[in-house]
Amino acid sequence: MKVLHCIKATRISGAERHLLILLSALRAHDVDAQLVLLVEPQNLMTEMVDLAEKRGIPVQRLIIRQDIDLLVIRRLKQMFQAAKPDVVHTHLIHADVLGLPAARWAGVPVVITGRHNDDAFRRRAAVRWLNGQLWGRVTAGIAISESIRRFAIEIEGAPPQKVRVVPYGFEYMPLMPDALRDARTRLQAEQGLAPDSLLVGMACRLVEQKGVIYGLRAFRQIADEFPNAYLLIAGEGDLRAALEQEAGDLAQFGRVRFLGWREDVPSLLAGLDIFLMPSLWEGFGLVLLEAMSKQLPIVASRVSAIPEVVIHGETGLLVPPRDVEGFAEALRGLLPDRSLRAYMGMNGEDRLEQTFSAVRMAEETKAVYEEFLKKS
Repeated sequence: MKVLHCIKATRISGAERHLLILLSALRAHDVDAQLVLLVEPQNLMTEMVDLAEKRGIPVQRLIIRQDIDLLVIRRLKQMFQAAKPDVVHTHLIHADVLGLPAARWAGVPVVITGRHNDDAFRRRAAVRWLNGQLWGRVTAGIAISESIRRFAIEIEGAPPQKVRVVPYGFEYMPLMPDALRDARTRLQAEQGLAPDSLLVGMACRLVEQKGVIYGLRAFRQIADEFPNAYLLIAGEGDLRAALEQEAGDLAQFGRVRFLGWREDVPSLLAGLDIFLMPSLWEGFGLVLLEAMSKQLPIVASRVSAIPEVVIHGETGLLVPPRDVEGFAEALRGLLPDRSLRAYMGMNGEDRLEQTFSAVRMAEETKAVYEEFLKKS
């Protein structure tokens, strides 16, 4: 079975990292999974190409110069006709708009759209109409969570019989207690902090969706109660200056630290005591699986797909979005209780292994392809 996956990429974020894991796992399951990257002229995504090639994933790039690029549709059609894939699987709106018609015109037997998020712009009337049209032209869709499946049906008008759910999967190697202690010591030393410091962390783009401001405000409420607690924020984005201003004296005195973009997020997470994710919406949140792989208790918003990943009271604590008091209370419960943090962290790692493996994701994705190929 040959499957071409198509996505427009401008950075390596959740969907892009998901594809690197998925395509690698599919190839291990006898699926000739290949990647077609739509890239902007000034951003050729060389890093993602290199990562794909290291995993043995064949990858091709096409330049996209505008949102609706008719030349790209024609070139994709030619590519699909030459490659003769059994399945074309598109991801995110640019690949949907350009890749789905190209695949249909090329005569690809099965055309699948991937649904990764419930971004606010998808509720706009014009986008809802567009997605409704696209759903009428695809063979099927794969949503990364039950929440996204409901969104596709209720907001985008997807036919329920076309939508399957395959949650994200994650590759990881279990870390021994010594490795976690070493990671924590290294992070404390890097930040010039004492061995008894408690580290709460966020790792995300600094944009409205991630709700960082609510995490900041919650930390402000408990900062005086826990003078050895620090909030570390890894990431960049348009809101960084506003968030630094919001942090005010907490940043000035080093209680809140903006770390910028980090290439070593897995190592950073391994050194934390609590992972904080106050998102306003989240299609899945691959970083949650990363946090679970480091045995971290999670404090997160009860929104979108997050409750499908984090089990309240078992692997973390869930709070309504924008609920500053609720986030503060969750931190109050976890910061002084090392045993509770360890309990939730170990439960999270167990859940990751049992429910969110890359092998399970590949098997379920392949099963969807086979199901609709039999019907084609």
